[in-house]
Amino acid sequence: MQSSSTSKDDEENALLNSLPKARFWNIVELRQWDGYWFEPGLLKSAITFRSSFHARNDDVLLASPIKTGTTWLKSLSLCIMTRNLQTLDEDEEDDILTKGSPHFHVPTVEISVYSTEEAAPPRAAIYEAAASAAAPRLLHTHLPYAVLPDSVKESEGCKIVYIARNPKDTLISMWHFLNSQFETLTDGGGGGGPFPLEDAVDCFCSGVHIYGSFFDHVAEYWAESRKRPEKILFVKYEDLKCEPKRYVSEIAEFLGRPFGEEDEVGVNEVLRRCSLERLKNLEVNKTGSVVFPCPNSSYFRKGEVGDSKNYLTAEMERRIDETSRLKLEPFGLFL
Repeated sequence: MQSSSTSKDDEENALLNSLPKARFWNIVELRQWDGYWFEPGLLKSAITFRSSFHARNDDVLLASPIKTGTTWLKSLSLCIMTRNLQTLDEDEEDDILTKGSPHFHVPTVEISVYSTEEAAPPRAAIYEAAASAAAPRLLHTHLPYAVLPDSVKESEGCKIVYIARNPKDTLISMWHFLNSQFETLTDGGGGGGPFPLEDAVDCFCSGVHIYGSFFDHVAEYWAESRKRPEKILFVKYEDLKCEPKRYVSEIAEFLGRPFGEEDEVGVNEVLRRCSLERLKNLEVNKTGSVVFPCPNSSYFRKGEVGDSKNYLTAEMERRIDETSRLKLEPFGLFL
């Protein structure tokens, strides 16, 4: 008699084989599901997440496309949500950020919680922590809004904080990050050099990309945040960089952890603890790996606004700008 797990695997494999296929950067095989492209292993975990996750009314789900400020948002939100358990001053002893990578404390559900990959060493521990932790839970996803579990969308209290970034800077950050990761998976570690940037722009603008179209991803969350501002807070990376005190206070207010009008010291201390320079120099972020094959150190590069101008040609910029005009501006969104 066929086991239930074998039957489930057969069903998933049948689904995968029935979906449209494409290749990303000539390295990763993708499948299209609900209008977005996913690596098959990631798709399996996304399907499991959607079908089995039960949101609590006080859950907080952080969401983002890849390379749009995810690590910073995780750090800020973690510090905001746990500051009643810490002494926010120069004393580092009780700082949760010194005790593990932000990606350990705030797991990306489809990668660290529901992943079927054997090479995800902390998966079981993270899953148990997420499943049994005292409420509220703080989780993260790169998944598009369209494929989130109904329990997340329908819960009255479960909140979503979404961060987006200028598409040109996002692309360059992705390009650096993914080149570094793919080097560890190809040619015995050599990788054969970076993927051509012009081809990366083609993939980015066409939407045949890991997690699918950046533009559709951002537009969906933006549209939902306009409909349900009490449910989804949409944050722009550039705004957070330009006016960090204002937007950290806004995030804290949205999460039900307001600083109060007089608590400028608390805001400043959260920003100090979560600064890129400090985070990248913490020992927990210089060594080890929470998500295979990504070293913790690989999540920290420049974090600058406008860095893309050092890499993109005028024609590449024109293509991305045109895609933004077509995909985002009809929604009243300008990145």
